[in-house]
Amino acid sequence: MTDHGERRTSLLATLTLLAMTACWGSTFFLIKDLLERVPTVDFLGVRFLVAGAAMLAVAPRAIARLSPQVRRHALVLGCLYGVAQILQTAGLAHTPASVSGFITGLYVVATPLFAAAILRTRITGATWAAVLLATAGLGVLTLDGLSIGYGEAITLVGALLYAAHIVGLGAWSTPADALGMSILQVLVIAVICMVAALVGGAPGVVLPDRGADWASLVYMALVAGAAAILAQTWAQAHLPPTRSAIIMSMEPVWAASFAVLLGGESVTARMVVGGLMVLAAMLVVEALPRRRIEAEVTHLAV
Repeated sequence: MTDHGERRTSLLATLTLLAMTACWGSTFFLIKDLLERVPTVDFLGVRFLVAGAAMLAVAPRAIARLSPQVRRHALVLGCLYGVAQILQTAGLAHTPASVSGFITGLYVVATPLFAAAILRTRITGATWAAVLLATAGLGVLTLDGLSIGYGEAITLVGALLYAAHIVGLGAWSTPADALGMSILQVLVIAVICMVAALVGGAPGVVLPDRGADWASLVYMALVAGAAAILAQTWAQAHLPPTRSAIIMSMEPVWAASFAVLLGGESVTARMVVGGLMVLAAMLVVEALPRRRIEAEVTHLAV
């Protein structure tokens, strides 16, 4: 591929990740409302089950076309993401949402550390500056105070698993395998969340009992679930992990924006300053030549 073609593909991958984070950000106020009536893990299990079923209906042979090695990679990635979802959810029960959002966002810091340790990539000073700027922006945007307890600890473990998922996806995903890998990941996440719902909650799985709740769930399953994971898997086949993590740190910025536009919240100085800091970090990493962001990642064989 020519340099022009690579730049165009890289830009498209960046825009795809941004669209994905916008989808995720749009779900925050929907989830907050839905979880008043449906237990969290039950919601997650049903959400990813619907997403996986829809993806299988559209592409029933996609998983079969994957090589055994790629299927193993997708299983590992689905387990990482699914367990991270459970830990983040469990942590939310013991820590304020703002603190949980900040700690989860620390995957921005963990991703380059994992990339350097596992993939032997060299992270430049400019990239570290962007990572720290994004992290500081997340703190300004979300934090009212921070204390370390059980909830914060398991949320941090979840953030580390998200970082490992980002690094693994960057190393293992290819455009040709993106659909099959996405479907298998979603199905693994659904199984993990369903098991957690059946083990940890009331007998059976609690389902929504009103049309509006089902509409929200289907949107989060198909758009913010199936389509978003497919978008991430494809985009990360074209972007290094650290760059992807910095772009994905825009999620809480989108969440704050939708909370203002659709959720009736007021704009605060912290929202503006924190959001601009995260946006600046993303622009810094996008403005640098790709070769300076981090070394090209060699796909791992496990």
